[in-house]
Amino acid sequence: MANTANGMTSTDIADLFSLTDKVALVTGGARGLGKMIAAGLLRAGAKVYITSRKEEDALAAAADLNALGPCEALPGDAGSPDGITELAALFRQKGETALHILVNNAGRTWGAPFDSFPDKAWAGVMAVNVQAPFRLIQELLPELEAAASTGDPARVINIGSIAGSGVTDLQAYSYGASKAAIHFLGSQLAADLVSRNINVNTVAPGYFPTDMTAHLQDEDSGLTGKIPMRRMGNPADIAGAIIYLSSAAGAYLTGIVLPVDGGIAGTR
Repeated sequence: MANTANGMTSTDIADLFSLTDKVALVTGGARGLGKMIAAGLLRAGAKVYITSRKEEDALAAAADLNALGPCEALPGDAGSPDGITELAALFRQKGETALHILVNNAGRTWGAPFDSFPDKAWAGVMAVNVQAPFRLIQELLPELEAAASTGDPARVINIGSIAGSGVTDLQAYSYGASKAAIHFLGSQLAADLVSRNINVNTVAPGYFPTDMTAHLQDEDSGLTGKIPMRRMGNPADIAGAIIYLSSAAGAYLTGIVLPVDGGIAGTR
């Protein structure tokens, strides 16, 4: 192991991003960004649990992800208080007593023109995107505290959005408002939980190829022209950000909103 100028070894550098022996839970981990995140955590050495409302989807995704490392499905509703209580109980039934990394990724959206945007587009979106992450952190607080230490805090990572950081032309009014709320909530929780050695950060993704952006992915949409880097995000982009915040490399960060958007937030 060769020493570097600052006293760190090459092994030390590799360990900065290792998640070996860590336990992670990713809500909405059976598809889209959630599955990309779960795959990245597995590649970094973590044991990963994924949730999905559809049991078949959860089991199929876990079977697929097991090629990368130990992944188990927790079928259930991470978007309702009752469902969250049941998911936490199922997690404990797996024999887990500590949770090092919680990624609140499950989300809901609704798009419609302003004049016809319905009342029913609000309650469900706000419940899943804001209330549910708060409730899940509450429910799993004992396991997060059990995993936490002064030098190696437990990590909560909420998935926000560029729609919560600035005005877009998506006409997804409740979605944008919910993501702005989760950005603020993350900072508030970071302040409240830092004394318990729990870091709370938010990642604000831009455009990634998921079901949620399917209607924007054709060449005629002009989407890439709105992104300074002229491309959508890929799995490594989102996984890298999550691994950074989850690992020793990100242990000194809490209360931030990290944009992963090809330059949208930082260049405009």
